[in-house]
Parts: sequence; structure tokens; C-alpha cells
Amino acid sequence: MQTMRQCLTSRILAAALLLLCLGQPVRADAVLLFAASSLKTALDQIAPGFLRDTGHRLTTSYAGSSALARQIQLGAPADVFISASADWMDLLETDGKIDPNSRVDVLGNTLVLIAHGTSSATVPITPDMDLADILGDGRLAMALVDAVPAGVYGKAALRALEQWDAVADKVAQSDNVRGALSLVASGEAPFGIVYLTDARAEPSVSVVGVFPAATHPPITYPAAIVAGRGTPATRALMAYLQSPEARAIFEAQGFVLPDTKP
Repeated sequence: MQTMRQCLTSRILAAALLLLCLGQPVRADAVLLFAASSLKTALDQIAPGFLRDTGHRLTTSYAGSSALARQIQLGAPADVFISASADWMDLLETDGKIDPNSRVDVLGNTLVLIAHGTSSATVPITPDMDLADILGDGRLAMALVDAVPAGVYGKAALRALEQWDAVADKVAQSDNVRGALSLVASGEAPFGIVYLTDARAEPSVSVVGVFPAATHPPITYPAAIVAGRGTPATRALMAYLQSPEARAIFEAQGFVLPDTKP
């Protein structure tokens, strides 16, 4: 009798386990996202919702787009990449390092001149400005002007405004745009060129000028799945980045939303 009871109990447990497994959703996975530093504030807010709605955990590595692209070229185990420049994504696509069918432009941004502290003063961003005189003995904080998108955009804008030659020797370059933001926030540099979204994330700086869009290439954030990483989790992240929930967070941070279908 004891043997039959044990056998019956085992069958019941096995059946319950089978039903439990059949009722479970697809196994949750972790997604490693490589993202431009300017996305940190927004993506840190998006990650909990992504976990809640999909069951997938998001781990994000932030750096300048150029550094992240080079790491992917060297085989870094990123699943998804969001660049602050189409150029670096183009390079990876040419090298076969991303899935071109997954690529989509998810965001845009605005380039601004910021100053240390809270200020209501403005600097008209025109060819008539004398940025070198405004800086005085101070430095202009920028991301790497020949590699990091924010620095590249900033240098292009200053060239278009015929200001670059006068301020080039006064530029303090950082590895990424958040580094440039930090220099101004700490007062080490009185002025800097960053994205509007960075300025909104840091209460110790003020936006004193906005660079006209015509002075620099369009600021575009393409996202794509890294080649060979097309899983349900990575596809879920790509979809979530364009969801109403994520778009609302991006918009609140000051990002420009392209005319894409959520």
C-alpha cells in the first residue's frame, strides 16, 4: 500500500510539474546594451519597465559611441547597440557587425552651449558671437572633437559659425559627452557644448544657447541588433525602445522623437 501511495504521489507531482512548465512564458534572458553616454538618464529609467513588461533584464554599458563601436568590432559581447551618430553604425554595418534589417533611427537631439551654475543669461549663437572673448581664460568642455559624436557635431557647428579657429586651443576634451558635462557641472570649465538632454540631467549647469540645426549634421541615434545576437530578448528590446512607454521617457528628457511607428 505504501508503494502504491508513493507511486501515485510521484505521478501527481510529475503531472503538476508538466502543467507548470507548459504554462510558463518563454525563458527570460538578460540583454547587454551598448549605448551612447548621452542616453544614460533615459535608459536607466526605461530598464525597470522593460523588465516588468517583458521579463528580460537589461544591462547597459555607457561610453562614447566611437569607443563602443570599436569594442564591438573587436568582438565585445554586446547584444544591441545605440549610437549617437549614424557614422559609427554605418561602419559596423559595412563590417558586418550588426544586423542591417534590425537597424532603426530611434531618436534625435539638440546641441546646446551650457554654463556652470544657474544662469538666465543667454549667448546668441551666431557668426557674430565672440566665443573666445566669452571664455576669457576659461576652457570650453567638449567630447572628443574628432571621434565622439557630440564633439564632432560641436566642432562642425563652431566651424560653420567661424568660431573654431579662435577657440580650438581653449577646448578641454573628454572621452564622452557626460565627461564634458561633468567638467562644467564641477566648475572646472565655465562653458561646454553638450546635448540638451545632458543639460537637463544636470542641475548644476544652465543652457545659455542653442546651436541652429543647420550648423551641424543631423543628430541621429540609430539602434541595431549586433550580428548573431538576434534572440527574442533582443528583438523585445528593439520593440520596447519604440514603445509609447519608452518614447514618453525619451521625450521628457528632451530627445527628439522621429516619425516612426511605436
